[in-house]
Amino acid sequence: MSVPAAPALKGRLLVAAPALADPNFRRTVVLMLEHTDDGSVGLVLNRPTPVLAREALPDPLAAALPEEELVHRGGPVQPEAVLLLGDFLEPAYAAGIAFGSVGIVDPEADLEQLGTKVRQLRAFGGYAGWAGGQLGAEFAEGAWIDATGLPSDVFTTEPDGLWSEVLRRKGGRYRLIAQMPEDPSLN
Repeated sequence: MSVPAAPALKGRLLVAAPALADPNFRRTVVLMLEHTDDGSVGLVLNRPTPVLAREALPDPLAAALPEEELVHRGGPVQPEAVLLLGDFLEPAYAAGIAFGSVGIVDPEADLEQLGTKVRQLRAFGGYAGWAGGQLGAEFAEGAWIDATGLPSDVFTTEPDGLWSEVLRRKGGRYRLIAQMPEDPSLN
């Protein structure tokens, strides 16, 4: 399988195939924010940390997030860097749109106004990154499954079930993969 063309991957979900051996990405769902010949950037959507966003982030950033919101581990690259994704009521307010109304919160945004511009927010520590050609090689190895994303995937309240949910929704043979146990030896 070859990697989709560069513009086609931006805003798509990459679902880790069962054969993907890298523990950083086992059973992950990654939202692709950028994909060019020079490299790719995405955020892992289904790895919440136990850390409350309000405890980890400085004000007024912390105040913009719901009180119970956790910081999610967006990937192994620069884990100290924080990216905010929002489901924007006004997409023009986003620093960049991933798909539909889901986009990156501008770090220079007026955070006091942010609550009137988004439906939901989520904080991610770190991101997933690939050098030019690396993601294409991983697709060729069958490490990733390309899927369509929904805003509910980004802001899921059930991150442990997201991998299976996206595969079920994709349908066909992926419904069977979605039912695979975490440890196939237990099957």
